[in-house]
Amino acid sequence: MGGNLFGLNAIKYFGANGIYSTQRINNNPYMNFGLASLDRDTFEYQTNSLGRHTTEANLTKMIKGNPRIREILRENGMQGELNMENLRALLAGHAKDTQKIAKGITEHLPVALKYGINEKSLSDACYLHDLGKVLIPDAILNKPARLTPDEEKIMHTHSELSYELLKHSDIDTRTLDLIKYHHQNPLGNGYPQAKPDFNADINLQVLAAADKFSALTEKRSYKAPLSTEQALGIMYKDVKEGKMHPFVFKALVAHVREQAPIPVKQTA
Repeated sequence: MGGNLFGLNAIKYFGANGIYSTQRINNNPYMNFGLASLDRDTFEYQTNSLGRHTTEANLTKMIKGNPRIREILRENGMQGELNMENLRALLAGHAKDTQKIAKGITEHLPVALKYGINEKSLSDACYLHDLGKVLIPDAILNKPARLTPDEEKIMHTHSELSYELLKHSDIDTRTLDLIKYHHQNPLGNGYPQAKPDFNADINLQVLAAADKFSALTEKRSYKAPLSTEQALGIMYKDVKEGKMHPFVFKALVAHVREQAPIPVKQTA
């Protein structure tokens, strides 16, 4: 049995004694796994050691030492001003929330999929994935309305900027790729544009799911926070469209219900 299923290697993740590719997601998208949790000590976050990459002095050095960053800024008419206040708020809120959710998803994955998780890379990427937003103009990042197409194009540069800011640091290649492609999916129609052989592995799908759930359920300048039901309903559409593996979604639901046991309606 070969090939990819939802971006995951079918041999590696769906082999003997694992989860077979013929196994279908239950009609109820909120079915609990009932699987044992990972040892919590194996998913330690590296927040403190990563902080050195988020200081104003180091960010300035990163920009000066990487011509590609200046090229992205120039192509999109951005001045390159560092918005440290926004960055501090993002790291203290959304970044840590994404880490927590990713950990919860990982704990509820089927055993066969847990083998593909690199805990340190996933945790580090969760914390640093939006670092590039420090260069997005405040008028766009905190606009209290829908972005125009040109503004959306600028906003979409944040993932590549995050990657470029950290490319010459001691962050490993696996983590850098997670950061760069956290808005990609198994169909390859996210951003930035991926190579033809792009594979959205289990780490990327967990990061993307955690990032999206956090973003949907938190208050932002342009929207009120969505309820758990609303957020899961939106994300279940991603499953049906092939943008998210069903077992990643089910692990997210199990984590959410574990944190706040509430009745969750089944989406159509």
